[in-house]
Amino acid sequence: MRHFGLIGFPLSHSFSPEYFKIKFQTLGVKNADYKAFEIDDLNKLSKLIKTHNLSGFNVTIPHKQNIIPYLDEFSPEAKAIGSVNCVNVVEGRLIGYNTDEYGFRTSLNRLIGDDNIQKALVLGNGGSSQTIQYVLDQLGIEYSIASRSGDLNYNNLSPSALRTCQLIVNTTPLGMFPNIDEHPDIPYEAIANNHFAFDLIYNPVKTAFLRKCGLAGATIKNGQEMLELQADKSWEIWSAQE
Repeated sequence: MRHFGLIGFPLSHSFSPEYFKIKFQTLGVKNADYKAFEIDDLNKLSKLIKTHNLSGFNVTIPHKQNIIPYLDEFSPEAKAIGSVNCVNVVEGRLIGYNTDEYGFRTSLNRLIGDDNIQKALVLGNGGSSQTIQYVLDQLGIEYSIASRSGDLNYNNLSPSALRTCQLIVNTTPLGMFPNIDEHPDIPYEAIANNHFAFDLIYNPVKTAFLRKCGLAGATIKNGQEMLELQADKSWEIWSAQE
């Protein structure tokens, strides 16, 4: 039996265990299980891996960046982004990957199709934002970052600036369950039917941000597909070790 899991804190509304349970059933994988492990201090990580004999695990808030000093090796994407959400345990060595990058890039390409996106606006500058910025760089899409305290912030983001950005990506937790009425404070009146709005949040299915963008005519998408794609990519990495 091979054991996998998710580490983070807190993990009260985790998507991954049920997703992998169904995935294993669908694939006919009988020699693997996946559990959530709440861990507030990464100094407990080594003991956790040994106690549960983990072959690999996903990493979520707040450890995606904090885990880096505990790892032995990194994929090129994880190293460039400085954020890890998937770890493979190979002969006691911890190898870090960023499968969020694959998840976002694939989901975004499905959203925009053949549209030529020249410029994007990224809302938030935390760990998730670094992944989105990396993907936009790889795709050759120019972008600006708006955050609460940056040079470009919610107070000085003008409608005209927003009109020049065909793609808007929310990387903040604003609007996540249970605070479903919250949303980034941007000039929604500047959004039109040539805009694409992508929210990394998947619960609720349609955040206040997506709802407001959709009402203004934008094409919208939440983070559910991105989440599933990064999980599938994680399994691809882990199962390659069989």
